[in-house]
Amino acid sequence: MRVTKAPTPQAPDGPQAPDSPLADAVLQRLTAAYGPAADPQRAVAMRAYMKDVAPFLGLTTPVRRALSRTVVDGLPRPGEADCTAIALRCWALPEREYQYFAVDYLRRHVRHCSSGFLPVARHLVTTAPWWDTVDLLAAHVVGALVAAGPELTADMDDWSGADDRWLVRTALLHQLRFKERTDTGRLFDYCRRQSGHPDFFVRKAIGWCLREYAKTDPDAVRAFLARERGRFAPLSVREALRNIGA
Repeated sequence: MRVTKAPTPQAPDGPQAPDSPLADAVLQRLTAAYGPAADPQRAVAMRAYMKDVAPFLGLTTPVRRALSRTVVDGLPRPGEADCTAIALRCWALPEREYQYFAVDYLRRHVRHCSSGFLPVARHLVTTAPWWDTVDLLAAHVVGALVAAGPELTADMDDWSGADDRWLVRTALLHQLRFKERTDTGRLFDYCRRQSGHPDFFVRKAIGWCLREYAKTDPDAVRAFLARERGRFAPLSVREALRNIGA
């Protein structure tokens, strides 16, 4: 299925990056490392592949991650304010690789962030959104915040019914790594709630989160779909049952 990207307006009133000497050091090193390694020809192809969500420098993943290791080498462990500043400042740069750096950095250090980081994560999910950043933020950042702060489940309840498809996708995917800790009531409720959603990325996420939970409890997923499969698009059902059969 061919998927096209709908333009998403940028929110003018997002969170502000706090002062952070660590962020100053990271961004100085980061731009100095990434810029000279740019490959303009590759950048054109990468931008086209990602449906023009952002310009690219043209860094392959191995090159980018090798450069990123040099950026953070010897720097101290960040606090929440540092994570906030680094993420928001990377998101303010035009090229997508800077946002990939921020996602990788947050995956590594989200344990140092409190539930108060969720508004920042929301901004990242909804600003220049596409699956390449949203899915990792959902499973590794938002999911980690909710696991550490169960009070955030109320926010996930809100996101699961949002008008923004990327917030809906994030709510569906945030438990991907929870395994036996999955709140199955919420998982199934979120899937039912969006079962008729017209968007490909939401329908795909429904199937993905069910398929992932089926690795932990395949009988529960089979029973859920036996009761409810008439609600769901064939794509969602096919994805959910891919590894366990009907």
